[in-house]
Amino acid sequence: MSDSPHAPEPAEITPDAVAAAVDAALAAIAAATSTTELKAARASHVADGSPLAVLNASMRQVAPEHKATFGKLIGQGRARVNQALAAKESELAQAETAARLEAERVDITALASRSRVGARHPLSLMQEQISDIFVGMGWEIAEGPELEHEWFNFDALNFDEDHPARQEQDTFYVDPTSRHLVMRTHTSPVQVRSMLDRELPIYVLCPGRVYRTDEFDATHLPVFTQVEGLVVDKGITMAHLKGTLDHLAQQLFGAEAKTRLRTNYFPFTEPSAEFDLWHPTFKGGARWIEWGGCGMVNPNVLRAAGIDPEIYSGFAFGIGVERALMFRSDVKDMRDMAEGDVRFSEQFGMVV
Repeated sequence: MSDSPHAPEPAEITPDAVAAAVDAALAAIAAATSTTELKAARASHVADGSPLAVLNASMRQVAPEHKATFGKLIGQGRARVNQALAAKESELAQAETAARLEAERVDITALASRSRVGARHPLSLMQEQISDIFVGMGWEIAEGPELEHEWFNFDALNFDEDHPARQEQDTFYVDPTSRHLVMRTHTSPVQVRSMLDRELPIYVLCPGRVYRTDEFDATHLPVFTQVEGLVVDKGITMAHLKGTLDHLAQQLFGAEAKTRLRTNYFPFTEPSAEFDLWHPTFKGGARWIEWGGCGMVNPNVLRAAGIDPEIYSGFAFGIGVERALMFRSDVKDMRDMAEGDVRFSEQFGMVV
């Protein structure tokens, strides 16, 4: 009877039995194609319960005079199997490591396949292009706060207290209203600050975001981008204004582009005009398109900034960058410019 109910029955130790066990183990080891299969071969042919292990355990039954002979026979067989196991284990480990490295290989000299070529927003590009045009003419770029005092946004620009633009249905007022702070409705406050801070003569372009209580739809945004220009110098006339607008149009829309003026009213300019653009390459055919507002700086605005209108005169104009982008690039819906979908910017290409 065996010492344990689970112990294998002793096997008869013969050279043939040992050779058969060794050959079976070597064949299983050679057939293994992965470390997982090699572990299975080890369990079947080397671990407890395997033929070699059973033969080794049977040495207890061998007569003393035969122990040395059978012990050497089994020991040599087990050594061959363990040597084959070690060699196969090293071979498979190297192969699997090489396969894993190949699968994870990264070409550091190539552009990563997962990266996407980005694109700056076309509004930023157009704003910078317009700014570059005026810098090339010798103008300066002026900036100011988007949270503005009511005096800079309205009073200094000759807006009466009952002007419709000052109502809450048109302007974002910041609580408490007693502080008279608004989100600027145009970049004209930057013009006022320029007249107060800069030495005469003044040639400045004022780009930036502005805020109005407009609906968010295909042709209106509550937050949009505006570019305004201001000149204050001696002897400035409407002819200078018209020449400046024509130059801007030709730089943005081609040599055949031009502008025309239509009389209008603005509190901060006198005389005032709406100006239209002749768009020679408009999709669907060349046509006139309303572009912005302009005029000679109202003497009251000059006086509010401490400038004598008897000595100096000036002109001002303003355009919406979104509107210019719409009819230059055939953008149908202004909301596409604000919703942050990268596919909208990508179609304009990568520009540094």
